[in-house]
Amino acid sequence: MPYRRLPNTDQARVRALKAAVEKGELYNVRELAISLKTLFEARNFLQRFEAAQIYYMQCYENQSRSSRKHQANVKTARLYISHFIQVLNLAVLRDEIKMVHKEMYGLPEANVVPDLLSEAALVEWGKKIIEGEQRRTAQGGIPIYNPTIARVKVHYDIFLDSYERQKNFQALTNRSLDELASMREQADKLILDIWNQVEAKFQDITPNEARLEKCRAYGLIYYYRSNEKAKEENEITC
Repeated sequence: MPYRRLPNTDQARVRALKAAVEKGELYNVRELAISLKTLFEARNFLQRFEAAQIYYMQCYENQSRSSRKHQANVKTARLYISHFIQVLNLAVLRDEIKMVHKEMYGLPEANVVPDLLSEAALVEWGKKIIEGEQRRTAQGGIPIYNPTIARVKVHYDIFLDSYERQKNFQALTNRSLDELASMREQADKLILDIWNQVEAKFQDITPNEARLEKCRAYGLIYYYRSNEKAKEENEITC
């Protein structure tokens, strides 16, 4: 015998609930396989659940679209910050800038570039480099060129704005997903109740395939185990 399995995606849950709710618009009360109480509950819940799903998808799409542009800003900011630090280290090696001045940037004495792989590191080091260069030149130091700190700051500010915006998109997406996830238990409970009522309504209908078709019309999903469908078809043919 085939077995039923509750939907395991939000879209499948929506389809299952819609199938039952749509029967309420086609049939009168006596023809319905589910109670009016269940029908009203499913109809009201479906509106909220579908709206929550749509809102989550909108948040996710906004985040995805923003992410593509954001990653370009990350790449550019990392390039300029890294290049500036390399030029600074080279200037120290040439004695154009005193080693002690590296402390203004929060940089170690070793002529290395800090790890800039994470966005948090870019936020931190971009701020340190910009403030360090401003302090050093304010004390009479010769500005670094190619790139200038002004150009570094332009790309850093673009990245920083993008970084904050992306965090807001992520927060909205996470909140909308949490809201949607909190509704899944109720969705599954409703679907199970509907399916139990439907199967009880049609339990005496024969043959079995006719009963299954009536149940499927209310959104029930049946699965056959390995070779089960072929065996059943052979029995019908014989």
